[in-house]
Amino acid sequence: MAAWKELKNSLSIDKETQNAIDLEKDLIRTMVAIREEKGLTQSQLAEMCHVKQPVIARMESSIHSPQIDSLLKILTPLGYTLQIVPMSKKQ
Repeated sequence: MAAWKELKNSLSIDKETQNAIDLEKDLIRTMVAIREEKGLTQSQLAEMCHVKQPVIARMESSIHSPQIDSLLKILTPLGYTLQIVPMSKKQ
């Protein structure tokens, strides 16, 4: 695990970029949690959203940053949407 921390520190990621990465990770974790709470497999979700299962898998594993239209295509059948809200003061 120390190797990853050393590599991450050597990348010199600025705070703004790190915040964007963290926001994306939180969004993806939330999407996975929603899918799991509904008892859906990736394949079942893909069928509901009219996408292929590898699209869901790539999104959930953070291989690709999801596009907004892709997020909406997945969230809408789950009964969710995106909303812009102020960030907390903790940053």
